[in-house]
Amino acid sequence: MPGPGKELIGQEEIDEVLDVLQHGHLSRYGKEDDPRFKAKVYTLEGQIAERLGVGYAVAVNSGTTALWVSLGALGIGPGDEVIVPGYTFVASISAIIYARAIPVLAEVDETLNLDPADVESRITPRTRAIMAVHMLGNPARMDELQAIAKRHGLLLIEDLAQAFGGSYKGRALGSIGDIGAMSFNVFKVITCGDGGMVVTDDKDLYKRSFAIHDQGHNPNRMGVEVSKRSIVGLDFRMTELQGAVLLGQLRKVDRMLAHMRALKKHYKNLVVDIPDLKFRHITDTEGECATLLTLLLPTAAIAEKIAADLNSKVIARSGWHVYNNMEQILNQCTTTPEGCPYTCPYYTSKGGQVRYQAGMLPQTDDLLSRAINISIGVSDPGLGSAFGVTVLDDLQAVENSAGILRAVIERHLNR
Repeated sequence: MPGPGKELIGQEEIDEVLDVLQHGHLSRYGKEDDPRFKAKVYTLEGQIAERLGVGYAVAVNSGTTALWVSLGALGIGPGDEVIVPGYTFVASISAIIYARAIPVLAEVDETLNLDPADVESRITPRTRAIMAVHMLGNPARMDELQAIAKRHGLLLIEDLAQAFGGSYKGRALGSIGDIGAMSFNVFKVITCGDGGMVVTDDKDLYKRSFAIHDQGHNPNRMGVEVSKRSIVGLDFRMTELQGAVLLGQLRKVDRMLAHMRALKKHYKNLVVDIPDLKFRHITDTEGECATLLTLLLPTAAIAEKIAADLNSKVIARSGWHVYNNMEQILNQCTTTPEGCPYTCPYYTSKGGQVRYQAGMLPQTDDLLSRAINISIGVSDPGLGSAFGVTVLDDLQAVENSAGILRAVIERHLNR
């Protein structure tokens, strides 16, 4: 039982996919006057851009690709530092490394997103951007992060891989920073198995994103074009089959989010009165995706015992979502032996030097060691959300699950 979108795959997605298969045109490109070409990807890009209130969207083959393309579009590369939270999926960090820039790990606060005060303390003359990750569907503190970026002349990237459909103070996530990257992996809000999207309101960033994802071409070429490439790009295009599935999923987003918000509100109300139990701070209760209910326990020892009884685990043990568990990052492993970007002269000549080690973010470590994720719509072993309910459940299922949770918590808190 992964993300809510996967649970709700039905006739809408089947019809969209059959429309592609029956006409036999699988590539995202085709001629407008060709009746076989259904332009699913192009339509999807337009619908997502409209939903977010931005001018442009580029569909790609994964969320990781969306992050890497975003960094490339912004011109981030050798010699640059990008501040990124120590609690995020590893792709947020690895994309920075593949851009040949330096990830600077920063603390999270009780939102489990970037702590703005810590972000500001880590800015150096080499800092080029801040990557705000809307982790677990909860919007980051975008007002504070925007103010910091503006004050220091930095770029602001939104990683909304886990927060599609969310908003912050009335603005869609992905539309607030300079550029946004989303994922349609099977554990995300909506899915086509994999896939991603880059969104921006800046025409130049759009053109660069498009070129990077499609062999350097300008947007929406038709057929084979020669001598019109703006930069060197690669092939990260989404297929018509993926676009078709997502068009079906997109029609369900509002209903899906409304249901999860209702489930989460009811679930929290059933356990909120337990003494010494706290919850992750939500920056916008109307705009969060409500895919998870995150508990904060008084101590790591108590949290471990409760998680074990729920056949789950504390967030600190949730694999490659926590910097301490990313051995390839801590050890600065790279694809080539010279160690770029860490040894890059564009970086070292500016006085740059970075080291990572387990325990380097004590505030993050403390929070994650005491935190447990309860599934509301995302059941992902990688997030430690093995216990809870799904988007298919009703309020009675919430009451049953919350009753079990309450009994387990009270047993350990009362010892």
